[in-house]
Amino acid sequence: MINCFIFQDGSRRCKERKKTVSFSSMPTEKKISSASDCINSMVDGSELRKVRSNSRVYHRYFLLDADMQSLRWEPSKKESDKAKIDVKSIKEVRTGKNTDTFRTNGISDQISEDCAFSIIYGESYESLDLVANSADVANIWVTGLRYLMSYGKHTLNMIQSSQDNMRASWLGDLFDEVDVIGGKCISLCSAVQLIKKLSPGLKNVKIELKFKELHKAKDKTGSDVTKEEFIEVFHDLCTRPEIYFLLVQFSSNKEFLDTKDLMIFLEAEQGMAKVSEDISVEIIQKYEPSKEGQLKGWLSLDGFTNYLMSADCHIFDPEQKIVCQDMNQPLSHYYINSSHNTYLIEDQFRGPSDITGYIRALKMGCRSVELDVWDGPDNEPVIYTGHTMTSHIVFHSVIDIINKYAFVASEFPLILCLENHCSLKQQKVMFQHLKKILGDKIHTDPPNLEDNYLQSPSYLKGKILLKGKKLASNCTGSEGEVTDEDEGAEMSQRMNNEGGEQQTVVQPKKFQLSKDLSDLVTLCKSVRFKDFQTAFQNQKHWELCSFNEVFASRCATDHPGEFVNYNKKFLARVYPSPMRIDSSNMNPQDFWKCGCQIVAMNYQTPGLMMDLNIGWFRQNGNCGYVLRPAIMREQVSYFSANTKDSVPGVSPQLLHIKIISGQNLPKPKGSGAKGDVVDPYVYVEIHGIPADCAEQRTKTIHQNGDNPIFDESFEFQINLPELAMVRFVVLDDDYIGDEFIGQYTIPFECIQPGFRHIPLQSLTGEVLPHAWVFVHVAITNRRGGGKPHKRGLSVRKSKRGREYATMRILLIKAVDEVFKSAAQPLREATDLRENMLLFFKFCFFNFIFCVTGMYVTFLMTSECTRVSEGYRPLWHTTNELLMYYLKTAQMLITCPFLPCSQMIQTSQTLLENSDSVYERILQVQKAAMEFHEKLHDMAMKEGLKGRKLHKSVESFTWNITILKVITAETLNSHDDLHAFDHKKILTLRCASYDLRCCDVSQLTS
Repeated sequence: MINCFIFQDGSRRCKERKKTVSFSSMPTEKKISSASDCINSMVDGSELRKVRSNSRVYHRYFLLDADMQSLRWEPSKKESDKAKIDVKSIKEVRTGKNTDTFRTNGISDQISEDCAFSIIYGESYESLDLVANSADVANIWVTGLRYLMSYGKHTLNMIQSSQDNMRASWLGDLFDEVDVIGGKCISLCSAVQLIKKLSPGLKNVKIELKFKELHKAKDKTGSDVTKEEFIEVFHDLCTRPEIYFLLVQFSSNKEFLDTKDLMIFLEAEQGMAKVSEDISVEIIQKYEPSKEGQLKGWLSLDGFTNYLMSADCHIFDPEQKIVCQDMNQPLSHYYINSSHNTYLIEDQFRGPSDITGYIRALKMGCRSVELDVWDGPDNEPVIYTGHTMTSHIVFHSVIDIINKYAFVASEFPLILCLENHCSLKQQKVMFQHLKKILGDKIHTDPPNLEDNYLQSPSYLKGKILLKGKKLASNCTGSEGEVTDEDEGAEMSQRMNNEGGEQQTVVQPKKFQLSKDLSDLVTLCKSVRFKDFQTAFQNQKHWELCSFNEVFASRCATDHPGEFVNYNKKFLARVYPSPMRIDSSNMNPQDFWKCGCQIVAMNYQTPGLMMDLNIGWFRQNGNCGYVLRPAIMREQVSYFSANTKDSVPGVSPQLLHIKIISGQNLPKPKGSGAKGDVVDPYVYVEIHGIPADCAEQRTKTIHQNGDNPIFDESFEFQINLPELAMVRFVVLDDDYIGDEFIGQYTIPFECIQPGFRHIPLQSLTGEVLPHAWVFVHVAITNRRGGGKPHKRGLSVRKSKRGREYATMRILLIKAVDEVFKSAAQPLREATDLRENMLLFFKFCFFNFIFCVTGMYVTFLMTSECTRVSEGYRPLWHTTNELLMYYLKTAQMLITCPFLPCSQMIQTSQTLLENSDSVYERILQVQKAAMEFHEKLHDMAMKEGLKGRKLHKSVESFTWNITILKVITAETLNSHDDLHAFDHKKILTLRCASYDLRCCDVSQLTS
C-alpha cells in the first residue's frame, strides 16, 4: 500500500519510509520489482523533460496524485487544476519517439529512444511527450500508467492478487520443506543455503548480510528466519528489474504472462517460427516454479526469469551445435581448425613438450596438428622444436594419443603436418609406427589426376591425411632427395640476426626421404610457393603450400584478389612468424578473409586471437570444418580481402545490440587492489573484413558486479556476415589499468535474435560460473529487410535511399555490350525488391499491428470490467476499438492504410514483374559466361596488357558476381510472394488472439 495520508485540505503528506526505487546509479536502494513499486515511485514524483515543438524543452516535476486519479506537473503557468491529466482520459502510453512532436522537434536526435515516452489523452488524442533521465525512470512511468489505465484505483489490489500470491505460494512450500519440525522458522544457515540453491550466483556472505540487516531493522534478537523474512530477502536479492519491465511490456498489464502473451513474445522478439499455444504451455510447465502458475498456464516473473536464463535463450543458435553445413564440397572450400607446434604447452623456445597438447587440441575439434620429428636416442624418433631448448617427447607415444583421440570430437578428416628431419634409419621407424598404430585410418589412395579439386570432408570421414614432402612419381629407388621444411632453423637464424630490416633469407636444405614414408603422403603434398602466376599454371590440386605469417600478410596486401582465387582450388597453410618466440598468436581473421584454410594457432597461448579461433569453430557442430562464404568459393566471383566498403552482391546486415545488464561478474583473478569491488563495463567488438571491424563500449557501472544495469544500445553494419564475429568483453575499470573479467565470441551467423543471456568465459576459455551478460539482439537488412525470423519489433530502421547495382566496364567491346543490356533489368530488380519490402511493411504488417492492438486492449478492458466494476472501460465496442487502432496505425506510418483486396492485387502485380526481371537477368548472365574461357585472348586482341588486363578480368568477375546475387534475390522475392497466403495468415492471427468476432471476409474486402 502507498504510505500516504490525505488531509481535509487536500494536501498530501507521506510518512517517512525507506525508499523503494533503485537505479543503476543508486545501488544501495531497493530495486523496482513490481507494479506497486512503480506506483509508489510515481507518487513520490520524478523530474521529466516535457518536449514541445520547435525545439522547446521544459523541466518539470511530475507526480501521481495519492488517489491515483490524476497526473500533475509543476511548476506550470497553468492553474493547478489545469496542469494535470485525468488517468481516465489516457488513451495510450507510447514508448520511444513515436509522435509528430518527437519527429519534428529539432533536438530529437539528442534524445535517447529508451528514455522517451508519450501519453496520448483526451477526445482529440493530444500527446504529452516526455523524456526521463534514464530508461529505468521511463519504464517506471510507462508501467505504472498502463496499470492505472487497466485497473484504475483498484490497481494495487489487482497486483497483490497475482504475482505476490504466486511467489509467496511456491516459496512458502519450499520453506515448509526445510522447516521439518513445523516451528515456523528455520536457521540462518538453512535460509542462506535455500536462497543460494534458488539463485546459485549469489554469494553466501551477501545473503547472510541481508538477513542480518533485516533483523537489525526490526530490532530482532536471534538468527532464526521466519517465512515472511525469507520471502522478503528473496524478493530483494533475486528480483531483476530489467526482466520485470520486460514482462509487463508483453503481459497486457498483468504480473504474469499467459499463454497468448508468451506466444506474442516468442514470435515478435525471440524470432521463433511456428509458435503455438502448445509451445507456450510447454515452456510454462518447464520453467514456472509455482503450482498455481502451472495449473492456470501463467508464467510469473520467477518463471520468466528461469526461462530467459535457460539454454533455450542462449545467444548461440542451437542448430549450429550439430553439423549443419554442406560437407560435400571440396576440402579447399572449408576453413580447417589448425594447431601450430601442438606438442608445446608453453613458449616455443624454452617451453616443455607434452602429449597433453595433442589431447587438448583434438578434444577442442582441431583437425590439423603438427609433428616436428627429429632423430632420438635408442633409434626412436622424438618430437620437439628443432634448434631450441624445448623438451622432447617420443614419436610413437604421440601417434598412440592421436589414434585414441583423432575422431573423438569430429568424424571428419584429420591432417597430420609432418615436419620430417630424421635420418633414413629413423624414417623407417616412423613408417612402422604410423602403419602399425594408425593402420587403415591413413588415407593412401593416390589423387585422381582427372579431378580439379580435392575430395570432400564427407568423403574422407574417419581418415588421417599426412601432409609432408613426397618423392617424384618417377622415383624407383627406396629413397630420394627432397627439400627440407624447417621452421625451427628459420627461427634460430632470425634470432641470431640483431633485428634490422635486412634479414638473411633462409635457403632450403636438401635431405633424403624414404619412399615408404613418401607413399603415405597423398592429398597434402608439401611444395614451395613461388608466385601466384606460377601456381595457377603448374600447381596440382593435391599440392599444399605453407606460408610464413609475414609473407602471407604481404600477399594479402599486395595481391588480395589473387590470394582469394588461389585458395578456391588449393589448400594454404599459414604458420606464425618465427619471431613469436613467446608463442603469441597472429590474428586468424587476417588470413581467413583471404580464404586461407589452415591458419595454425598456438593453442597453449590464450587471448583475443585464440578467442576468435575457438569462437569461429564453434559453428557447424564444432567439427573443425566451416564452409567458406560462397563468394570465396565460386569460380567466377569477385572478392577482395582488403575491401573497406560493401561487398558486391552481398546485402549488408544491420546488427542492433542492446547491452542490458550483467550478472555475478567476478573479481578479475589476481586483482586485489580494490578488494571485492568491481567496476564493470562491456566492449562489443566486430571482427571480420576491414569494412566490418568496429567496437563500442558501455559506460562503467561503479561498485556493482552483482547486477549492473548498462542499458546501452549499439548498431553495427556487417558487410560480409558469413565472415564476421562478435566478441563481448567485460572489463574492470581501474585507474591502474583495466583488467579482464570475461568474454564470449560468436560467429555472426550463429547469433539468435531477441532477449538472450551470454555466458562469460575466462581468459583460458573455461566458463565462469553463473556469470552472464543480458542483451537484446535484432538483425535487419541494411535496406530494411532481412531474414524474417531475425527481425525484432523493437528495432526502428532509418530511411535510406535506394542503391542500384552497376556493371563495370571491361574495355572489351563485345563483352561490355552484353553487360550493358543488364542495366535496366538490374534497376527493375532493385525496385522490385524494395517494393516488396514496402508491401510487407506497410500493407500487411500494419494490419497485423491493428489486430494485435485490438487483442491487447480488449484484454485490458475486459479485465477492467471483471475486477473493477464501476471503472469505465476505454472503449465500449470492438468497432470503436478498431477505429482507434486504425487511426494510430496511420499516425505511425507514412503511407495510406490499404484494404486487403488492394494488398492482394499489389502482390500479384509484383509476382508477375518478378518473372520477367528474373528471366532477363539470367539471360545476360548466361550470355556473359560464354566469354569466360576466351576472355584472356579477347582482352589481348583489344590491346590490354599488364595491369589493364588484370583490371579487365577483375571487372568481369565483379559483374558476374552482381548478376548471380541479384538473380538469386529476385528468385527469392518471387518465391516469398508466391507462398504468401493473405487470408490464411489473417485467420490464424485472429484465432491466436481469440478474436473470433473478426470476420476475415470483411477484413479482406
